[in-house]
Amino acid sequence: MGLIAAFTGYLTPVFLVLSPVLSYSDQAYSMHRNRSSAGFSLDIPLIMLVASLCRIFYYPGARFDIALLVQSLVMVVIQVILLKIALDNRPPPTSKGGEAAVPFARPHAEGFFEQARPYNFWQWRSPKPYWRFVLSLFIGLTVCELILGPVRGLYPLYSSFIGYVGLAIEATLPIPQIMANARLRSCKGFRFSVLASWLLGDTMKMAWFFTSSTQIPLAFKICGIFQAGCDAFLGVQYLMYGSGPSVVVIKEHPLADWSEQSQGEYGNSSVLDGRSTPTGRRTSAVEKAS
Repeated sequence: MGLIAAFTGYLTPVFLVLSPVLSYSDQAYSMHRNRSSAGFSLDIPLIMLVASLCRIFYYPGARFDIALLVQSLVMVVIQVILLKIALDNRPPPTSKGGEAAVPFARPHAEGFFEQARPYNFWQWRSPKPYWRFVLSLFIGLTVCELILGPVRGLYPLYSSFIGYVGLAIEATLPIPQIMANARLRSCKGFRFSVLASWLLGDTMKMAWFFTSSTQIPLAFKICGIFQAGCDAFLGVQYLMYGSGPSVVVIKEHPLADWSEQSQGEYGNSSVLDGRSTPTGRRTSAVEKAS
């Protein structure tokens, strides 16, 4: 037991610091190479940026292990890069006009995480609001830290609050991807390398959280257990669905149904040889003669 604790005590902090790079570099490279972020949930950068920023500002009040702080700093950098690549390579519009032709529009809202949100939060058409939100969150946390830091009676409560909020948000990280996979019945676009790093990280974190001699707040352990369960379910989805094509059919034009129906009702060959005409169209004398 002592050997395992010593092994995890040395190896896990190193893995945690490098985990943002190991987890998301392949995903970022894949989106950049394929020029498409289809299948990747933009809620992942949102969750990790909010959670990591909250954890960074949680550190002055909690003084947890320094490896967790460094991991949060690295995570912010990686998620900013990942968000930039994902926004630059969002799938093209599905039609040539109308609402769907507007960049970053989401005309096909299916599933809980795809439904319209208040003020279209994190579903904006332009990339600028995404960066404004991230910058505003950072500025807001900095201002609160400067104002409440000297208040001894209030600061511990505030520090614990943002710590638990950040960790709870991070624990929900796999849920948007789980919902997207279930809706599409496919894991296409979600890299197996990301899933593998999540599962490996959960295993090492659980071993370290419960054997480490350094300070690990209870919130880390509770949220870590919940996130490990969600990651395990995501692994089950990957086994069930694989990374094959999605079964979702996107209509490109409102008359697509009429076109398919007319072809099925009259048949292409009969229309071409003139032996059958749609209901309501007057048959010409030439057609009658034939």
